[in-house]
Amino acid sequence: MTILVTGAAGFIGSNFVLDWFSQSKEDVISLDLLTYAGNLENLSSLDSNSHHHFVQGNIGDRDLVPSLLKKYQVRAIINFAAESHVDRSIYDSKDFIQTNIVGAYNLLESARSYWNDLEKNLKEDFRFLHISSDEVYGSLHSSDQPSTESSPYRPNSPYSASKAASDHLVRAWFQTYNLPVLIVNSANNYGPYQFPEKLIPLCVLNALNGKPLPIYGDGQQIRDWLYVKDHCSAIREILNRGKVGEAYNVGGSNEKTNLEVVEILCAILDELKPKFDGMSYRDQITFVKDRPGHDKRYAIDASKLKSELNWKLQETFETGLRKTVLWYLENKTWMNHAVSGGYQHWIQKQ
Repeated sequence: MTILVTGAAGFIGSNFVLDWFSQSKEDVISLDLLTYAGNLENLSSLDSNSHHHFVQGNIGDRDLVPSLLKKYQVRAIINFAAESHVDRSIYDSKDFIQTNIVGAYNLLESARSYWNDLEKNLKEDFRFLHISSDEVYGSLHSSDQPSTESSPYRPNSPYSASKAASDHLVRAWFQTYNLPVLIVNSANNYGPYQFPEKLIPLCVLNALNGKPLPIYGDGQQIRDWLYVKDHCSAIREILNRGKVGEAYNVGGSNEKTNLEVVEILCAILDELKPKFDGMSYRDQITFVKDRPGHDKRYAIDASKLKSELNWKLQETFETGLRKTVLWYLENKTWMNHAVSGGYQHWIQKQ
């Protein structure tokens, strides 16, 4: 049988597919619309793998998705497909509503129709796993405990509001139609193949090109950082052993301010790729006007995942960040291709 991975050419989706094939020969259908952040180069190492099938398409296509589910006898859908950049959602929220809410609805309906027609044993084994964000819980004060799966939703950006809406749809399809769903709310991911509009790859790119390393406001916004391959291992455990209808938080136990993240990154670059003038990359740090509604702190309590499914982190922030920086240094061609075209126009707007 087969799993269907949506958003499979994006950052987390492609890491998941690559990680899947490092441990399994089960077929994967990779579905991706290939918008600006979808990059087929992320999956190029699978070009000769007969178990991998890439399809360019939209999760909202009510003809394409059902045909894929039936043709390949899909046993699980892992939905990574989403617009995910807060800054873009502030500038223009339309695509976020269309993909993250309407697209999720159409995918759920395609899955429900397919699942209803399955034989009993296949019906019991089917799963719809939806990837969400810690941002749906909203901003925390410094004294607040990390968000748990029972924390109220308080999204503050168009992006997080659209993800919160999709989470509610997924829960409703379980409660109303008994569709066997699972929800994953993860911390800030970082690692290979991340599109360089996000903080870490943007700062790597700018550092190497002698450009400013932009940090919003005073840089004291706190995020919990999760190495993407740790996230992938959590998703596999949740898919295999998670309780149907439940949500699981995946955190990195790495709360750091944005300024701390960039300073650690600069120290790694100083060691691995020192500047010719002997100066530190930290000298390129520049504080810029804060974005509207910038949440102060996110933090995730992943104790449910650890206690129920015995999941463990494999990377500290420092080891994961070092691996990430090394990957970008060793994959300059990928980076150059990723930042061509429309990316430059977006950066100028920012």
